[in-house]
Amino acid sequence: MAYRKLGRDNKHRRSMLATLSKEVIMNEEITTTVTRAKEVRKMVDKMITYGKKGDLGSRRRALAFVHNDKAVVDKVFNDLASRYESRNGGYTQILKLDERQGDNALMVVLRLIEGPSKTSAKKEEKNK
Repeated sequence: MAYRKLGRDNKHRRSMLATLSKEVIMNEEITTTVTRAKEVRKMVDKMITYGKKGDLGSRRRALAFVHNDKAVVDKVFNDLASRYESRNGGYTQILKLDERQGDNALMVVLRLIEGPSKTSAKKEEKNK
């Protein structure tokens, strides 16, 4: 099986993955379930690889995936591509949290590595 179906039909799943990918790129971290994070990680890594290529075809494929959100694509091609130019993949990190109250789904934080993190910034503020 090439991907997880996540209990949704094809259009809903692609839309959900595109939305979560946009959130990861713009906010640099999200909190979600472990199965969704593992699927979104593939998409985010692919988007950053498109940004590193930098050609017109890659930009168009990235725009098509994120439903023509130019702000997301600009961030990928301008900021993230230069940040990860010396890295050959593995741009995201999954950190496990507790189970969600209600259905006991394992919650995780999916974030971009080597970048500013809200949780680490919050920890630094508490330490001051």
